[in-house]
Amino acid sequence: MAELVRYFGTATGRVQGVGFRMFVQQHALELGITGWVKNMPDGTVTMELQGPQAAIDRLEAVIREGNYFIRVQSFGLEVREVIDAEQRFEIRY
Repeated sequence: MAELVRYFGTATGRVQGVGFRMFVQQHALELGITGWVKNMPDGTVTMELQGPQAAIDRLEAVIREGNYFIRVQSFGLEVREVIDAEQRFEIRY
């Protein structure tokens, strides 16, 4: 099993009101990534992503790419401590 890594991320751009959180959750689940995603009052979306580095790299590429509705202007990741036994990826409110 690949070593787990965890990152805190912040996305800016057209990322609220366009299904971005469900987009992130769907791709995270497909890639076996755990963590959470949440809209912030300032219009950004924050998240924590945990999984193998290759899966995180793939999700980062998908997030940066966006889709017809989602336009990510910036996306930054900061290393965090791995949370043992985390098993879900949730949308937080």
